[in-house]
Amino acid sequence: MSAELFPAFIKLENRPCLVVGAGAIATSKIASLLRAGAHITVVAPQAKSEVAKIAAAGNITWHQREFHTDDLRNIFLAIAATGSASVNRAVFLAAQARGILTNAVDDPPHCDFYFPAVVRRGDLQIAISTSGESPSVAQRFRREIEASLDLSLGNWLRFVGSLRRHVLANHPPSEERKKLLNLLAYSQICDSKDCKIESRSIEFAGRHVHLPEHPPEDAADHDALASPSTIERSSVIQEQP
Repeated sequence: MSAELFPAFIKLENRPCLVVGAGAIATSKIASLLRAGAHITVVAPQAKSEVAKIAAAGNITWHQREFHTDDLRNIFLAIAATGSASVNRAVFLAAQARGILTNAVDDPPHCDFYFPAVVRRGDLQIAISTSGESPSVAQRFRREIEASLDLSLGNWLRFVGSLRRHVLANHPPSEERKKLLNLLAYSQICDSKDCKIESRSIEFAGRHVHLPEHPPEDAADHDALASPSTIERSSVIQEQP
């Protein structure tokens, strides 16, 4: 019986990452790395127009050629996403020899990690993995979770985070502080689709937390929080090995 996967969220900001390939699958991986703030190098003879535009804008470095093992020098994490299983495998083996975590897409035996199915609501991320057994199962549960979570959760979480920081700054470690933090986590901010998140948050906080004289900036603009245009739409990444 193989060991379980270790679940973790990795900070990639300013870390050098390599993507070999620049087709459709590679493009989605590049987008994920960009959201994480990674320093991305792409190696591929040809690239989709989206990748070429990102490179032209200076957001990634694109070497328009075949992969060389020297491309792995000083790399923190690598993704092999070409259309050739043999090339992807070669990238994985070369990276493994250097102790670099690598994902060869659609080839579970040659992956140090998998890409989970992800549901996002602002800073809230829920990742689902089947250890490569069935991406379709991961997508099923992702869709079910997606349907159950209100789109306003991202705004609500930002406000709860502001209140939490205030509690931590103004209440020494105690049972009272623990209760306050639990109240924040389990608070029902919205009862309906048209409720005003900011006003309900202020009402809740006024009952349970000693707020500062000026509310956190996240809640200062009532219209911005209430406007549908500011509610963050979820983005979904399908599980792939």
